[in-house]
Amino acid sequence: MSYLKFENIGIKAIAGVVPKRQIDNRNYTHFMSEKDVKTVIEMTGIAERRFADENTCSSDLCIAAAESLFSETRINKNEIDVLIFVSQTPDYRTPPSSMMIADKLGLGKEIGAFDINLGCSGFIYGLQVAFLYASQPEIRKVLLLNGETKSKAYSNKDKATSLLFGDAGTATLIEKSEQKNPTIMSMHSNGAGYKFILMPAGGYRYPSSEESLKERIYPDGSIRTDEQGSMDGEAVFNFSITDVPKDIKSTLEAARLEWDQIDYFVPHQANRFITNHIAKKFKIPQEKVLYSLQKYGNTSSVSIPLTLVDHFGNKKITEKYLVLMCGFGVGLSWGTVITDLNSCRMCGVKEL
Repeated sequence: MSYLKFENIGIKAIAGVVPKRQIDNRNYTHFMSEKDVKTVIEMTGIAERRFADENTCSSDLCIAAAESLFSETRINKNEIDVLIFVSQTPDYRTPPSSMMIADKLGLGKEIGAFDINLGCSGFIYGLQVAFLYASQPEIRKVLLLNGETKSKAYSNKDKATSLLFGDAGTATLIEKSEQKNPTIMSMHSNGAGYKFILMPAGGYRYPSSEESLKERIYPDGSIRTDEQGSMDGEAVFNFSITDVPKDIKSTLEAARLEWDQIDYFVPHQANRFITNHIAKKFKIPQEKVLYSLQKYGNTSSVSIPLTLVDHFGNKKITEKYLVLMCGFGVGLSWGTVITDLNSCRMCGVKEL
């Protein structure tokens, strides 16, 4: 495929928000044995997660993250021309959550706002759309929001997923930069693998019904309804260790960069085994690989910006930090971004 390339656009700020409720996977033995729980934790690296309460939606987490970003950066909200909300757990099927978010943030009627329905690759795809908008002469600032409450979408009695997903929201500000910032982005998809990560019912192919809400017992002992998410772990693993490294390698080559020029590798926080496999394949030093899944779990499209802001804390980056970010998952979809975070204001991770 061809690549998206930019020069004078950058990420100017990132803020993160997680729910206060903390889940310790080591105590998650109501359905799985202690031995099985220990095995999953050792393989995935996910020891703790955050769960939103029943009254908190992804939009609430993103609104809190945006307000944190506004407070820390003191930007002029009237300069935000586009708001993009990436989520697979929106408030409603319709209308899109983005318009409600823009209104609650007081961004006025002149702003363009829309949702993107993507999961684990959603930050990469969202960033590409944001950079494309920011490249237009009349667009000043773009606000990219990534939010998920996956704890509400998966069964806590599913052996493949019950220890993986957490809830979080981030706000990322993209705008034109006076500094030259060569950025390259790729994106891919393979719809032949759409069943690998699937919520079968609740849409219009298989509408909600009494039948779709019945719990079913599966061969591995997992219990879930057709309106809860399912994952073919083996298929997702094979995809992650084959297609994703190929994309990373080709994107580096297209950027004419070597690994020793990359300061940080920031992968989607799927599980540590996958990330370690990719890191070993490219001989990336462990100190260059950023993780946050041990604290927050797999937060889907939120995981990459959440990992960045968790690592840097509350500070402004004042030197060159070339990062390679890759997202991969539902769809199947995947992509890579290489950009410099110099001058990016990290606003820390706050609780809601």
